[in-house]
Amino acid sequence: MFKRIGLFLITNLAILLVLSFTARLLGVDQILSANGLNMGGLLVFAAIFGFGGALISLAISKWTAKMWVGARVIETPSDATERWLIDTVRRHAQLAGVGMPEVAVYDAPEINAFATGANRNNALVAVSTGLLRNMTPDEAEAVLGHEISHVANGDMVTLALIQGVLNTFVIFLARVIGYLVDRVVLKNDRDSGGIGYFLAVTVAQIVLGVLASIIVLWFSRRREYRADAGGALLAGREKMIAALERLKVMHEPSTLPAQVKAFGIGGGDSGGLAMLFMSHPPLEDRIAALRAGAVASGFSLAR
Repeated sequence: MFKRIGLFLITNLAILLVLSFTARLLGVDQILSANGLNMGGLLVFAAIFGFGGALISLAISKWTAKMWVGARVIETPSDATERWLIDTVRRHAQLAGVGMPEVAVYDAPEINAFATGANRNNALVAVSTGLLRNMTPDEAEAVLGHEISHVANGDMVTLALIQGVLNTFVIFLARVIGYLVDRVVLKNDRDSGGIGYFLAVTVAQIVLGVLASIIVLWFSRRREYRADAGGALLAGREKMIAALERLKVMHEPSTLPAQVKAFGIGGGDSGGLAMLFMSHPPLEDRIAALRAGAVASGFSLAR
């Protein structure tokens, strides 16, 4: 759960910076800023590049996740554990009404799992070896139900669309700021922006990108409650609660690379400002929400 969002955000920001640099090399920024800022053209440019960056990130999300964690997709089960894993994911997918995802295992000591993919019928569900070793079958079943719920709820697509809107504003506002810095602060009266414009745009885009990520992470935290409720629907509420309780007991610092750490199942336990940068609510809040039974899963079981 936790890795999915972090990798998406990092990939998206990297793509935005590459697209921005490419636009600079191709002279797009100079055209937009010549003889005053072309606001209409800038908005169209920002929308194309903003949604383009988010959609590219979504399209390569499975490939990126496999690469970062070294996940091995199970083509043919090699033992009873892998057969159980395939059968459980298939059963959850059928109940949730989604296509059978790819199922993968990656080597990591902590309890972790994630689902990603561009659409609900072409997803990837991956679990760590630590999860398979340290969770009971009932707890692991609930975790898999949680991940399938992310797929059924279309969380990656939803977040990609939100990110696309935010990217548009980031690109637009960064260039307005760059234009003002270049013309007003640095007094550049040339038709094309100078080095000050380029540096101001780059810095503004990074800062605004981080602020936009805070908004995406807020949406991510809300979606986690829905996925927990979906896991409870698919596997049973007590199993889902037991899985989260297990995570609390065995919580360890993740050994995943920073680029994918926000994609895993574990949640944080921080409060205050640190909460703004968390993709998951605290585990105790998620357990309390499940016990209260107040959050709808967002999908119906297939018949």
